[in-house]
Amino acid sequence: MRSVGVEEELLLLDADSDQPRALSSAVLHSARRDSATPAKVFEAELQRQQVEFATRPQTRMQDLADEIVRWRAEAARHAAKVGATVAALATSPLPVSPTLSTGARYLWMRKRYGLTADEQLTCGCHVHVSVESDEEGVAILDRIRQWLAVLLAMSANSPFWQGRDSGYASYRNRVWGRWPSSGPVEVFGSAAQYHQLVRTMVATGALRDEGMIYFDARLSRTYPTVEVRVADVCLDPAVSALIATMVRALAETAAREWRAGEPPADCNVALLRLSAWRAAREGLDGQLIHPATMEPAPAETVVHAMLDHVRNALEDNGDLIPAQYALAELLKTGTGARIQREVLAEWTGSLREMVAECVRRTQGT
Repeated sequence: MRSVGVEEELLLLDADSDQPRALSSAVLHSARRDSATPAKVFEAELQRQQVEFATRPQTRMQDLADEIVRWRAEAARHAAKVGATVAALATSPLPVSPTLSTGARYLWMRKRYGLTADEQLTCGCHVHVSVESDEEGVAILDRIRQWLAVLLAMSANSPFWQGRDSGYASYRNRVWGRWPSSGPVEVFGSAAQYHQLVRTMVATGALRDEGMIYFDARLSRTYPTVEVRVADVCLDPAVSALIATMVRALAETAAREWRAGEPPADCNVALLRLSAWRAAREGLDGQLIHPATMEPAPAETVVHAMLDHVRNALEDNGDLIPAQYALAELLKTGTGARIQREVLAEWTGSLREMVAECVRRTQGT
């Protein structure tokens, strides 16, 4: 059974005002001095108003879900020591002037990318699923491309940007698309062709190194995994676990297709970009592009099509019933984007109070 790990980026907020605060150094210092917190669970990110944690690889999805909740709570505990808290929001609803983290890498990015780096305060959810080899990993990348937009729609949790409703369910996806290497990619065909493309991209000088290959899904340069990077960080930790469950099932289904000699779908990158735009715009509250037909279809229909596509893998992993339940709950309750808008419109009328509610929901309370 394939193991799965999750990396989540969280916003750091002032405990009283709920404004983003540049406190990552202090939070990381607290975590590293705490003997109860394993080393390297928490890491810095591009901006000092955010912090990232990484789970261990897990094979049982309930164990993964429990660990996500645990590290969110630990992040909040360490943030509280410096007068802050955390929120699983993929963009800041309140106005913010991001503060770039220190270090040669981040300074290089500021010099190279200008406002793209300065304004890039977004939080994603990255899912790592184990693979046996780079060849299998690339075969998986080639066969999950058309389904990644569905994961984006399910995770959508960034409707607000700089105090305004963006009109999107995932505005993070639109902001993230400013990076030169981001987004969907063509079929690679082999690990050799994948690595050759990466080397050629880095050699252009537009990227500092392989770590700046920001494809929606890529081979990890650190672990023997496929890393799916398309999702927003999810407001509800149960949705994060659901996304991870579906990523593992997509990877296993794709690997089985590869071993059976089935070719990847012939889907143009231009259509994949339109599919991602539709997912970012609508979330689960409108129509998506159906991966099988590349035509519009209700979001619920498309989500169930993905469930059917990976049903055998889910069943073999023991994940089918939990995934069905979690999907039904997601379709009923809505994405983080829908929840943010509903809380703002029906409960508070205040972005600050809405953010405070999202802080509470971040830990599933």
